[in-house]
Amino acid sequence: MALEKYKEKRDFESTPEPKGEKPRTSPTGKTPRFFCVQKHLASHLHYDFRLEHNGVLLSWAVPKGPSLDPATKRLAMHVEDHPYDYGEFEGVIPSGYGAGIVMLWDRGTWTPQVDDVDKAIEKGDLKFTLDGYKLKGSWVLVRTKGGYAGSRGQEGRSWLLIKHRDEWSSGELDIAEFAPLSVKSEGDFAEILSQDNPDIWRSNKPAQGGETGAMFDRIIAQAMQMRAASKSRTKAKTTKAKKTTAKKRR
Repeated sequence: MALEKYKEKRDFESTPEPKGEKPRTSPTGKTPRFFCVQKHLASHLHYDFRLEHNGVLLSWAVPKGPSLDPATKRLAMHVEDHPYDYGEFEGVIPSGYGAGIVMLWDRGTWTPQVDDVDKAIEKGDLKFTLDGYKLKGSWVLVRTKGGYAGSRGQEGRSWLLIKHRDEWSSGELDIAEFAPLSVKSEGDFAEILSQDNPDIWRSNKPAQGGETGAMFDRIIAQAMQMRAASKSRTKAKTTKAKKTTAKKRR
């Protein structure tokens, strides 16, 4: 089963992530199909790059995020396939594997530049075009040396995500810094967390120290402020509505 590893790593009683029970028939050949990039703040910040194929999302974790500069080769670690409906997931994973905040950073369609995607992946050289909100144009995923054809184990996990030179490439624009917000909610990590439970990691946040731990501290504090402000506005509206209703009854 394509999603066995995905399901083994998760406790669906405690995570809001999709269970992957909805069957999906993906387009074949050079027909466009879904892709997304999820910005994931967990034990460290990284970007999950996902391409729909054979009913699931082929997935790579890109630590530094995609780059529009053809001269910049981004490490992309091949991870377990994810269910198709994961492509719209945005929210908070409270504990366990991947605990942290997930933002839907980009989405759109991808089109293979090869006739056989499976053979291209086995070979370790997948060329494609993206048509997203933030990422567009021609790209390639290349498996690095040390792996072996068809490997889904440790040796074959290391790939490179590279932008081809075209009208959408840029050596000057850092797309992650230029466009940091969600394409789904238009929010940042703090806004996503404020819609859930900002107090969830008071005693045990996913990263305790270093730059990532400090980032969590800032985001949790911001989210708690947003939550408090939202409650205050709601209370004020309720009080105003009650006063208006009381006046009408007089």
